[in-house]
Amino acid sequence: MVLWDAVRIFFATLWDKRVAEGVRSLLRGGQVAEPQRPSVEPDRPVTVAPPKPPLAKPREKLTKSEALILLETLQREARFVDFIKEDLSGYSDAQIGAAVRDIHRDCAAVLERLFAIRPVVTATEGADFELPHDFDSGRFRIVGNVVGSGPYHGKLVHHGWEATTCQLPLWQGSESAVRIIAPAEVEVVGQ
Repeated sequence: MVLWDAVRIFFATLWDKRVAEGVRSLLRGGQVAEPQRPSVEPDRPVTVAPPKPPLAKPREKLTKSEALILLETLQREARFVDFIKEDLSGYSDAQIGAAVRDIHRDCAAVLERLFAIRPVVTATEGADFELPHDFDSGRFRIVGNVVGSGPYHGKLVHHGWEATTCQLPLWQGSESAVRIIAPAEVEVVGQ
C-alpha cells in the first residue's frame, strides 16, 4: 500500500502545484496546511458541472503488414501457403516432387519480380576469400576459428543474398481483411 501511495503522490506533485508545495514543506520538516475549502452558503445548493467526456481520438485505419502482403502474393501466385500447410504424409515422393517444381518456379518468379534478389558476393562458394579489417558485419558473417582483427583469409562458405529492390504491392482492403492471406473461395452453382 505504501508503494501505491508513493506512486500517487509522485503523480499528484507533477500535476498539482498545491500538492507539490505541501510535499516540499513536509520534506523540509514543516507542517502541511489544511486545504482551504470554499465556503458554501447553507441555503444555496451547490451544483457541480458534469465532467466533460474525453475527446474521441480519431480511429487509425488498419494497414496490412508487409510480411502479410508478401505471404499473400506468394499464396496467390505460387500457392505457397497451401503447399506448406498441406499434410504430405499421404503422398509419394514422386507426387511431392512434381508439385514442388511448379511451386519452386512460381515462388522464384515472385521473389525475382518483387525483390530482384542477387548474391552479395559474386565469387564461387568454396573459393579463397579475403575480408578487410573494416568489413561490414551486416554484409559478411565470419564463422570458424576467428582470432585477432582483420584482414581475414578463408573460404567463401555462402555467397549471401541481397534484395536489389523492394516492390511490394500496395494493399487496398477493408479493416476486417487486414490479416487475410488468401480469401475463402466459394463456387456458386446455379441459382
